[in-house]
Amino acid sequence: MWKTRRSFLQSGTVLAAGFAGGAPAAGAQAPASEIQVPKMKFFRAEISRMVLGVNPFYGYAHYNNNFGNAMREWYTPDRVCAVMHQCTRFGINAFNYVHLDRGQQDWMRFQAEGGQMHLIIQVTAGVDAEMLVKTLRPLALQRQGEVVDTAWQNGQMETVKEWCKKARDLGVLVGVGTHIPAVIAKIEEENWDVDFYSGCVYNRRRTAEEWKQALHGEIMEMANDIYMQSDPPRMYRVMKQTRKPCFAFKIMAAGRIPDRGIEQAFRTAFESIKPNDGVYVGMFPKFKDEVRENAEIVHRILTKS
Repeated sequence: MWKTRRSFLQSGTVLAAGFAGGAPAAGAQAPASEIQVPKMKFFRAEISRMVLGVNPFYGYAHYNNNFGNAMREWYTPDRVCAVMHQCTRFGINAFNYVHLDRGQQDWMRFQAEGGQMHLIIQVTAGVDAEMLVKTLRPLALQRQGEVVDTAWQNGQMETVKEWCKKARDLGVLVGVGTHIPAVIAKIEEENWDVDFYSGCVYNRRRTAEEWKQALHGEIMEMANDIYMQSDPPRMYRVMKQTRKPCFAFKIMAAGRIPDRGIEQAFRTAFESIKPNDGVYVGMFPKFKDEVRENAEIVHRILTKS
């Protein structure tokens, strides 16, 4: 068991399978790493071009139930907070929060321990945006991609537009998430009053008929999590065509990219998006220190470019 978060973080790694995840002393701070993820101007803030993703913390693996359950079991509150502190050591100063499970309790504990990050909140169906702004004071709200894509497929995008108008009145930045490139293109065409977009580079929200067409009549198992190699260029193209900031997510196909391809996935992402765009990346450092590895890769790519 780690006596303090300082001793945990100064070790330089999240211990592979043996990470004990003991309760660190509140407020224990470790020095910043010499490796820092480069930052970008995001309206009134300066945030890291790699933003911490939320899905692994609460078992949303987008792979299979066993992997999701493994994430959920491993990610105790101790480990969630420890990984967030580890991220800040490497200059990752923004978090794509979602108000589900015990997310608020973990976030409040992280803050009580002295942690600071900018929040870009995915707002899911049924969650009160005004409450989020009052209680969590986020930098930005984005309508969650799953909600947006369902509205798109049901011909109800006016509901998303109305949500954006109400979010604007709360005094925060407003964004729209999606897995479907055409959604961003349409919103741009209609010139909605939004500040940014978040786009999954793999379109995992095709309808059954769209999947049949894309797969030449075949339907695969787990249709909600099919990842086609031809998809990323489509989303990257749309992101590059808008002057608004964009965040690309699932750039590693929810863990389907093998270790040897991880750096190339990051490189492809940053070469395909604008200098004022970023990526959301979830991390699961049970078997290796993904925080350090990802930070080193992003630092290497962006400082050399």
